[in-house]
Amino acid sequence: MNLPNALTISRLVAIPPLMFLVLARFDYHDQIAAAVFVVFSLTDTMDGQLARRRGSVSDLGKFLDPLADKLFVLSVLIVLVQEELVAAWVVVVIFSRELLITLLRTVAASQGRVLAAAPLGKTKTVTQVVAVTLLILQRPYPELGLPAALAVGFAVVFTLSSGVDYLWRWRHVLLPGGTAASAAAAAPSGGAPGAESPIDPRAAALGKLLEDGRLTLSVAESCTGGLLAAMITDQPGSSAYFLGGVVAYSDEAKRTQLGVPSDLLERHGAVSEPVAVAMAEGARARFGSTFAAGVTGIAGPDSDGSSKPVGLTYVAVASPAGSRAHQFNFPGDRWTNRRQAAGEALQLLITAARELASGQVKSA
Repeated sequence: MNLPNALTISRLVAIPPLMFLVLARFDYHDQIAAAVFVVFSLTDTMDGQLARRRGSVSDLGKFLDPLADKLFVLSVLIVLVQEELVAAWVVVVIFSRELLITLLRTVAASQGRVLAAAPLGKTKTVTQVVAVTLLILQRPYPELGLPAALAVGFAVVFTLSSGVDYLWRWRHVLLPGGTAASAAAAAPSGGAPGAESPIDPRAAALGKLLEDGRLTLSVAESCTGGLLAAMITDQPGSSAYFLGGVVAYSDEAKRTQLGVPSDLLERHGAVSEPVAVAMAEGARARFGSTFAAGVTGIAGPDSDGSSKPVGLTYVAVASPAGSRAHQFNFPGDRWTNRRQAAGEALQLLITAARELASGQVKSA
């Protein structure tokens, strides 16, 4: 067992003694309980960072980490309800949100997707930790009653808003036509890739849309290093619609090969929404294609030296309707993050091609 997984499991192991400390009656038991809760809450940040830096992200860790987070917080909240330190409806709200997102993750996993942690989700976790800590400490320190109540209010607000944010960000997982299975169904009937095919079904679906509409495609890649182009050209007959791609790994290549402005790179950094858009637009202009995708991110295992986290990725699509970028925060190892980025680019291109085919935008 690696260190990140050991840290995750430590949160599960800490639950019984933590519950005992909250229920116990001896000097400073609440203060000790609050300290234990904070210390083990910090392992939630440490395990993920260590796993990404060491390149030791595992399936076990992906399963245990969210499970440990939910059980750790909810178990303490349930005890606090028993101690009449927090209203039961607060626990119901938090539990319902966690159950809903868990179900969403399950659906996404069945499609071969990994739901990345969103900024609001991280804020939600912080507010819950602060709220629980203050709730524990309000018993020995009654003056913390009001701050604890306010913290609970903030935690509930961010719990609900982060749940809505997840549902909106990943609505295509639940909507018909947004899944990998739907993409497979849309693939050409002749030689359509089956379950054993190395061809991503989204690449097949995209190829059919482009070929049927006589549309063309180009790509500009950084962190994916040509993986997106490879997935597109795995599809037989892709020469009918795929014009080419540029792997612009360095800032200099982004400037010279794609025309990304230097001041844009200096102001925002290579891993940013404006640069992803500029890459996509540069590829579309260079190849004269109907659509172009731009992908830039931090695949890992190490960061780029900035405050931006490993897994942060921007995928932009330039089309006759304009350009738009999407932010993702992938939690996997280097290969998984790159694969996820390329897959999301395919999905966004499918959406853009369908919009054009349905007449929502006019081809240039």
